[in-house]
This record gives sequence, C-alpha cells and structure tokens, in this order.
Amino acid sequence: MTFPFKFTRWRTGMGNTEVDLTKLNIPKHVAIILDGNGRWAKKRFMPRNYGHIQGAKAVEQICEDANNIGIKYLTVYAFSTENWNRSEEEVDALMKLLRRYLKNCIERSNKNNMRVRVIGEKSRLSEDIRNKIDELEECSKNNTGLNFTIALNYGSRDEIRRAVSEIATEVSEGKLSPDDISESLINEHLDTSGLPDPDLLIRTSGEERLSNFLLWQLAYTEFYFTDVLWPDFNKEELIKAVVKYNGRDRRFGKVK
Repeated sequence: MTFPFKFTRWRTGMGNTEVDLTKLNIPKHVAIILDGNGRWAKKRFMPRNYGHIQGAKAVEQICEDANNIGIKYLTVYAFSTENWNRSEEEVDALMKLLRRYLKNCIERSNKNNMRVRVIGEKSRLSEDIRNKIDELEECSKNNTGLNFTIALNYGSRDEIRRAVSEIATEVSEGKLSPDDISESLINEHLDTSGLPDPDLLIRTSGEERLSNFLLWQLAYTEFYFTDVLWPDFNKEELIKAVVKYNGRDRRFGKVK
C-alpha cells in the first residue's frame, strides 16, 4: 500500500531500541476500551470527572496518532449501556462532557478529514445529543481520512438483540426466508454495518475482559491488555500495542 505514515521511526523507552514503522504490519482497524479515567483521577486526589475530561483529551490525541501511523479505522468504547448504573452526578457530568466533545468534534473532524460515526442505542440519549450526533455524522460523511467510531450507550448484547429483532420482523413480513439468514446478513443489521471487524483490541487499566463490547465483531481479533490508565495512553503506548500485534500469528482457524 502507499506509505501513509507521518513519522516512520520510533525509539522505545526500554533499551532505547528503535522500531522502523515501515516494517510493521499496521492493523487496519483498532478498537479500544477506554478504561481507568476514575482511577487516574483518584491517584491525583481529583474528582472522577477530572479523569473523564483528561480521558476525552486522550481520545482526541489518539485519533491523530492512529491516523499518523496508518490505522484506517478506530473504534472507542466511550459509554456502555451499563454505565447508566453509575451515580446520577457522574452520569450527568459525562453527558455534559459528551455535549462539549461532540460540538468540538464537528470542527475537528473536518479539519482533520476524519469521518465520525456513533454506534449504540441512541434513543435513551437526550434529544440535543442525538441532534448533535446527526450533525456530526452528516458533516463528516464525505471525509476520507481516519474512520472514527464512537460507541455511546452501546452494549453488544443489546446490539445483537436489536439485529435479531429486525431480522425476525423481516421474516414475519415475508421479506426474508429463515434460509436467507447468514453471517453477512447479520453483519448488515449490526450497528457496525459497513465497518471491517477489528484486527486489534486494546484495553487499558489492567482489566482483562470485554465488558459487552463488540462480541460478534471480535471473533478473530487479537487482544492487547495494558496496565496504563486511559488518560496516560499515548502514541508510544499505541505503537507498543502495534509491535505486540506484529508478533501474533493470525490463522483464522486455519493451519499454517
């Protein structure tokens, strides 16, 4: 492929080893579970919302870094269906932060030629947030740079349930036969329709679980877990994950 990197060499912090990024197989699609904002703030004797604010800034930077090393698709888990169970104060603060982030993202997406999509069950979000999401997706739909997807009020089980319900309705209406139901048809009814499955999943903060994120789409994805808390995750940490990814043997069930 045409070499897209805006920087080509990276000197690691361990042993001052230099990595030539042109020699790496860059994953096409990276998904990230953003974890550790609250613990990051607690370590600094700050309120949890301060951690979320810094986490949002880290998202902005990692979009630029991902694009610069040649990643084509980036999907982040920003707010899950289970996150509503947090305190009302924290949820309100997150929604306030989301409003500000979406507003800024409109300008940033066009400046950086970035296409932005939002997946998840949007009906529970307030009307002004839904309108801002529509505006963001519409104004960035023709951008040809990084494909950035934000999972908001997203839960994979809920996504699959909604897809099954849609397919069942089409069968009951005679638009589909049960024999028509294939993996590709299910893919078309998922929130991620049109997106390739992730090649690499990164989860920060030391937790090692999927937390109801992209359960269908991660079937053959490589996993990378790091103890780094999300606000501290940066270009160096991203490249570490990509280097680790290059050491994996992706067989997709086949024997080599």
